[in-house]
Amino acid sequence: MKIRAAGGADLQPLIRGGVTMLGERNKGMLDKISKAIDTFNIKQGQVSALLAIPLLLVVVYEVVMRYLFNSPTIWGFEATTFLYGVHFILGLAYCDVLGGHVKVDIFTTRLPIKPQGVIGVLTNLVFFMPVMVLMTIASWEYAFASIAQGELNPTSWAPPVYPIKILMAFGFTFLLIQGFSNLIHNIRVLQGKAEGVR
Repeated sequence: MKIRAAGGADLQPLIRGGVTMLGERNKGMLDKISKAIDTFNIKQGQVSALLAIPLLLVVVYEVVMRYLFNSPTIWGFEATTFLYGVHFILGLAYCDVLGGHVKVDIFTTRLPIKPQGVIGVLTNLVFFMPVMVLMTIASWEYAFASIAQGELNPTSWAPPVYPIKILMAFGFTFLLIQGFSNLIHNIRVLQGKAEGVR
C-alpha cells in the first residue's frame, strides 16, 4: 500500500528514510551512552586505584609501630581491610571494561564473530544482568539498613561501617551499568558495527 500526500506525491521513500534516520540516530545515541559508561568506569577505576597509596601507608605504619616500637594500633588491621575492600569493589567495573575478568572462552573464541556476539548478548541477559540487578538491589538495602542503624564495627576501634557499605553498593551499581554498556557493544557487534565481543 502506497502512502501519498494530498498532492499525490509518494511518501513511502520519505517515511522509509525517516525510519532509517531515526534508527541510526538511536544507534548513535546508544553508542554514546556505551562510550560514556566505559569512560566513566575507566576514570573511576583509575581514581579508586589510588586507594593503594593509603593502604600501603597504613600497612607500613602498622608494621613499624608493631615491630620497632612494640606498640601496635587498634585500627590498623581494620583500616587495611576497609581500604582493600573498597579498592577491590570499585575496581570491578574498571576490570570489566578492560576485559580483565576471568572468562571460560575456550570454545567461543573459535567461533565466527556473529555467534560470539549472540553468546555475549545471551549470557549478558540470562546470567549477568539478573545476578547483578539482585546484587545491586541487595547491596543498597544492606547499605540503607546500616545507615539507619548507625552501624559500627563490633571491635575495640568500632568505626562506622555504613560508609564502606555505601561504597560497596556503588561498586555493584558501576558494574551493573558496565553490563549495560557491554550489552550495547555486543548488539553492535551483531550488527557488524563494532569489533570484539565483551
